[in-house]
Order: sequence, then structure tokens, then C-alpha cells
Amino acid sequence: MARQRPVGTITRGTTNPNRLRRVDRWLAGPQAWRLRRPGPAPVVVDLGYGASPVTAVELHDRLRRVRRDVEVVGIEIEPDRVALGQPLEREGLSFRLGGFEVPLDGRQATVVRAFNVLRQYDESEVAAAWATVQQRLTPDGLLVDGTCDELGRRSAWIAVDRSGPVSLSLSWRLRGLDRPSDIAERLPKSLIHRNVEGEAVHDWLRALDEAWLRAAHQASFGVRQRFLAAVETVRAEGWPVNDGPARWRLGEVTVDWSAVAPAGQASRA
Repeated sequence: MARQRPVGTITRGTTNPNRLRRVDRWLAGPQAWRLRRPGPAPVVVDLGYGASPVTAVELHDRLRRVRRDVEVVGIEIEPDRVALGQPLEREGLSFRLGGFEVPLDGRQATVVRAFNVLRQYDESEVAAAWATVQQRLTPDGLLVDGTCDELGRRSAWIAVDRSGPVSLSLSWRLRGLDRPSDIAERLPKSLIHRNVEGEAVHDWLRALDEAWLRAAHQASFGVRQRFLAAVETVRAEGWPVNDGPARWRLGEVTVDWSAVAPAGQASRA
């Protein structure tokens, strides 16, 4: 039988070492339970890893600390990029040709990390890409659709399970942060054009900015204390903020998808 043609288009492929450390830290932290569940070794996919296999190698090293038998598979639609990664294969790390169809020889993925991939697509194409990947997830699996800057100092990602989007996470390098909404240019494709009046994600970023300004007096105790105070404020205002201070100190905040879902789209209850 003829091999299925990979689903998707070739991305620019830009990448850098340590660029995805923020989302990897989240996968190894609040999401680690998905990897630790009893059963066969979990499969984690680095989808569209780009011109260098470095992010897949780093993901493998980081998640092996969570579960020693985790298997990381780097999947790329460009054959030359796959060939570049294959000499680095070792126990629990492999590379193969593919796209959003996530070819895993009949297995399902516990996590599919797709960073800086859908950013290069049209917003109208996002739902179909999500749906294709969702079919390849385990019952408690997760697609992580995210975007970050070139050095990984600002990062944003949407968590999508088999039922639909679950949450939006934002992560900043706090030192030198002017205002939280500076991350707007790094929002994932499904939200980046929604940062306008009347859209929930715009309200969320504005609430963070206002709380950040009101917490300016905390700056004398350090930028982390200021950020902690800002997140405490938005939570007190009723925003459905996840996790707690241990995550916020890292410059990371996650909010339920229902709070930022685009206007006109059904939000998950």
C-alpha cells in the first residue's frame, strides 16, 4: 500500500537551542501526570521541529527525568530535516517523516508538541489541523499548539485535548518586562488576530497589564514578587487562573480556555 502523503506544508524551520524550555518545563511540571500514568511507555511527539533536531533532543532529555521509558518522536514534513536528525537517534528518541497525521505505526501519542508550526498557516486552517492531530491522541492525550520568540523569552501555547481546547498559557522572561501584553505578538494563530476590542483574549491581556501596573510598588522586592501580586489580582477579579505561586514565580500563567475563547466560537464548559 502506498505511503500516505504527509499532511501540512513545510515551515521556515527556524529554531534555536533551549528555545522551547518554557513549554517543556510545563510538560514536565503540571502535565507530568499524563506521562506517569500506569501502562505502556508514553509517546511524545515533537511535530514540525524545524531545520535542526535540537528541540526534540532537548525534549527527550527533559522528559526522561519524569519517566525513564518515555519515547520522543521527532516528526518533520521535510525529508532532509528527518535525515539530519536520524544520526542522533538513541533509546527513546527517533525521527520520521510526517505531518499532522502523526504517523506512529498505529500507536497513539500522549503529547504532541507543535510549536511555531501553525503560526505559518491561515487562521481558517487551524481547526482542521487540530482535528487531525486529536484523532492521534490517547484518551488523556494533549496537543500543545504554541508560539515563541527566537530565544524563547516569550512563549504562548494552547492545550488541546480530544474534546477541544482546554487552556491558554503565557510565559515571559520577567527581567526587563515592560508590560504583560507585549506577548501579544506571540499568541498562537487561533488568537493572534483576536487581540482587539470585543474579544476575550484582549480583555485578558488588558487585565494583566492593569494588574501589573497596580503591582508596581512590589518591584522593590523583585520582579517575581511584582508578577505574583499581579496574578493574585486577576485571580481575585474572577479570572479562572490555574496552578499557583510555584508556577507564577517562573513567569508563567495559565487560564481556562473558556475565558479567552474567540467570539462566536463555542467555549468548552
